[in-house]
Amino acid sequence: MKLNCDLGESFGSWQMGLDDDVMPHIDMANIACGFHAGDADVIARTLTLAKQHGVTIGAHPSYPDLQGFGRRSMALSHSEIINTLRYQIAALDGMALSAGLSLSYVKPHGALYNDMMSKPLVFDAVLDAIAGFYKPLKLMILATADQQHFSNVAAEKGVDLLFEAFADRRYTDDGQLTPRSQSGAVLHGVKLLTQVAQLVKQGTVTTDSGKQLALKADTLCVHGDNKAAIAQIQQIRALLG
Repeated sequence: MKLNCDLGESFGSWQMGLDDDVMPHIDMANIACGFHAGDADVIARTLTLAKQHGVTIGAHPSYPDLQGFGRRSMALSHSEIINTLRYQIAALDGMALSAGLSLSYVKPHGALYNDMMSKPLVFDAVLDAIAGFYKPLKLMILATADQQHFSNVAAEKGVDLLFEAFADRRYTDDGQLTPRSQSGAVLHGVKLLTQVAQLVKQGTVTTDSGKQLALKADTLCVHGDNKAAIAQIQQIRALLG
């Protein structure tokens, strides 16, 4: 199981995350494209860092919501979602090519990611944006109890999916992430490592109600926001072998 992390989310003089520290420990970098975070200089630095460590790169596009860090849902039309995504993906793809790198996949950010998973019309637009890009790109989505449905819909558009699980989030019985507003939604320390070990060894997670939920995940999302998080990633890396 590969480790992925959202990176390149600084902007101007504002710094977000410890990209230099996390990049050596991950396999896949989801790079912000400028609509929720990131700018041209940040993108260039993140690509250089990924190339240095041999990390696969993916686009991390969002709704056009720089002020809200892409965490606010927006009522965009089908064509607006397509064009918003392609604009961001193409920008990162062009900069990657100039750096001698090749873009491999797309992982939407924040509210767009959540809307994609809960609203079929948004998922359809995201698929169309990727299916119509000039080269094949995979789409990273949440591994849920209903992932076969998502695979079938994506296959009709000719898009391959990557399913991700979250190391630090508790799951509901239907495989969705427990809302952060609920107690125990975010896992830390031993609880986080226990969930990762269970997922790796058994292919399951324990939901918020105590049930065992089977999840088939290709990649595990981790975060590198602080020194403690970096240490945790190193522990997760050791669990994966």
